[in-house]
Amino acid sequence: MQQPAVDFGLGLRTEHYEEIAANPGKVSWFEALSENYMVPGGSPLYWLDRLRRDYPMALHGVSLSIGSIDPLDGRYLDELKALIDRVQPMWVSDHLCFTGLRGLNMHDLLPLPYTEEALDHVAERVKRVQDHIGRRLVLENVSSYVTYAASELSEWEFMAELARRADCEILLDVNNVYVSAFNHEFDPRAFLCAMPRERVRQFHLAGHLNKGTHIIDTHDHPIIDDVWDLYAEAVRLFPGVPTMIERDANIPPYGELLAELDTARRIAAQATRQAA
Repeated sequence: MQQPAVDFGLGLRTEHYEEIAANPGKVSWFEALSENYMVPGGSPLYWLDRLRRDYPMALHGVSLSIGSIDPLDGRYLDELKALIDRVQPMWVSDHLCFTGLRGLNMHDLLPLPYTEEALDHVAERVKRVQDHIGRRLVLENVSSYVTYAASELSEWEFMAELARRADCEILLDVNNVYVSAFNHEFDPRAFLCAMPRERVRQFHLAGHLNKGTHIIDTHDHPIIDDVWDLYAEAVRLFPGVPTMIERDANIPPYGELLAELDTARRIAAQATRQAA
């Protein structure tokens, strides 16, 4: 049976605006960091509007803090909704985490305790966000370095059940699965296999820093072979899911990212043939 085609995108970064505009057609779509464009006017919005004319866009946020016990930020949600109306993105994503507590922003993506109480809490908040923005939210698994003694579920059980209860979707970050599996000594394939197939909307790929005893999710290195292997497994399980490469620091020339994206295309094509 012929499988759906997989399409491939990159993170939209300021260093590449002009080269993207001058070399259309090299990628299928771009993912824009929501907070970079939630301000009126200026160069970022100019380039977003300019490139949106030629490319489909996804919006990806880092500040929703969906797992926090602080109230949802109404101003943030209003600004996000305005950006959604402006861009008309394919989907809108953020992270399954919290970023602070009692008004203090930790400027990090902090993992949740995987309990039934937390599940009920987050599911209710996801529903409220979805009602506000008028579309499903796509939530990404984060890299983590600590676990909670109170956790009653695995991360993958929590995420799969949240998608069901809140009727949201999943951004499956393959690198984050690998990083957390290394740090917490679980089988990354168990995570992949637990994801509900109909809920996986997008893949992320990225690099990291291996410190020997633990891995730090830095997004500033090329993708390693073990993550490519795990990506191939993800494509076999979820054929046709769009793939995007993230690079957040040590931004290389645009051509290097295009070459890395070609590797993703090759691996995905082979894995899709194997799954047929």
